[in-house]
Parts: sequence; structure tokens; C-alpha cells
Amino acid sequence: MVKPKIVVPELDYEKARDEILEFIRKVINDAHCEGVVLGFSGGVDSSLVATLCVKALGNSRVLGVLMPTDFTPQEDIGDALELANMLGVETRRVDVQSICEAFSEALRKDRCKPEQKIPVANVLARIRMIILYYYANLKNYLVVGTGDRSESLIGYFTKYGDGGVDFMPICHLYKTQVRKLATYLGIPKSMAFKPSSPRLYPGHEVTDEIPVEYEKLDPVLVGLFDEKLPPEEVSESTGVPVDIVKEVQQRHARSKHKRAYPPTPRG
Repeated sequence: MVKPKIVVPELDYEKARDEILEFIRKVINDAHCEGVVLGFSGGVDSSLVATLCVKALGNSRVLGVLMPTDFTPQEDIGDALELANMLGVETRRVDVQSICEAFSEALRKDRCKPEQKIPVANVLARIRMIILYYYANLKNYLVVGTGDRSESLIGYFTKYGDGGVDFMPICHLYKTQVRKLATYLGIPKSMAFKPSSPRLYPGHEVTDEIPVEYEKLDPVLVGLFDEKLPPEEVSESTGVPVDIVKEVQQRHARSKHKRAYPPTPRG
């Protein structure tokens, strides 16, 4: 018997939207905060989260912060500003290049080599987190995260960087679901289907760091973590080589610490 192909579940878009809107309102009300702040990158995740926050809270309670470097593409800045204009939200721009260079200068004794990109990339992600929390503290806002389930399951985020947030309204959605929900909510397809990139170093693309593109990764994640299937069955059903499926499984295991509260001697 031929086993059914693993697919990412189709969303009931209206139900998915309403569930998230209710969640956002509850989190803000329970925290007795005035609104939310998030990074505006011009990518699909931040565009969707910003749109949902505006629908939940109103545009006067959402602050978008642009945090470009010297190597941030102008297209990304333009998309972020276009989204802000479309939603009618207030924005701030903080150029983070000089801040990152100051860190690098302070660490010059132990400065990493050019090929060792990740330590500096993670510094940049954490600088952005600090800036968001500055505005959150200033305005009695919460920092809203923009990570999705695809990234969370394989640990594709910086601990205390883009993972340093107060709540995460789309972390139950796979990247391919995020793109479809974004389109449903009227976000331009140029943003909804833009190739993902954290832009943490020049030329940074998501495919530099994940085992396979999201269209193939998401069914693998569904098979491994929703349907609890062994790697061999996931490989057979998705057509993704079993060594890649096992790598995805290993990334999940290795990144467990990113998704957990720091351990203590007594749990």
C-alpha cells in the first residue's frame, strides 16, 4: 500500500486570524501594557505579525522599529516603510552598524576571523533585541516576536536575540502557512513570498543555514513532530533524502536549550 504524502495542513484563514487576534489582546490586557513594539524588517514574518497586531490593538498601539546595517538591502527598508504606511503605524529607525562596530572594537583582543560569521551575527541580533526593549520600557509596551514554527523547531533563531521577546503570536504556524495567511490578509505578495533572510551578515540568505528550503522542510517537520513518524517514513513520504531528515531531527535535539527556560539544580 502506498502511504499518503505528508503535507502541511491547510489553514482555516478566518479562524486562524481570529485565534491570534484574541491571543494578542489577552496577552496585552493581562500584562496591563499599552501596546507592542516589533522589528520591521520587510520580511513576511514581521509583516504578518505587524498586521495582526494592528488588527488586534489598533495602529496607535503598535510601534515598528527599523534597524538596518550598511548591508541591509534598500528593498527591505522600502518594504518595511511601505508596510508601515499601509498599516498607519508609527516607526523609528535606529541604524545599528555603528553600535555593532563599537562592540567589535571593544572585543578587538578576541575578534573573530572573517570566516567566523556567527559570533558577530549573533551580537547584531542581540543589539536589535536591546533596542526593542528600550522602546518597550519607554512606552510600557511588550516586545512581540515574529518567529514561526519552522524556525522554532530547528532552533533557527538567536538565543536572547530575535528569540528574546515577550510573546510569539505566529510560532504555531509553519513558514508556508505564514506566507498563505499573509496573502489572505492583504500583505503584498512581494513581501509574503520574499526569500527569507535575517540579514545578519552581507549576502546572508536563509538557505545558508537551514538544511532544505521551507517548501520541503515544512512537510518534514510535520512528519517528525506532528505525526511522530520515524525519519525513514518521513523521507519516503516527502521525497527528502533521509540524511537531511535526520539532520532536521538532530537540529531540533541540539537546539532544545533555546526553547526552554534556563535549567536550575532543582528543575
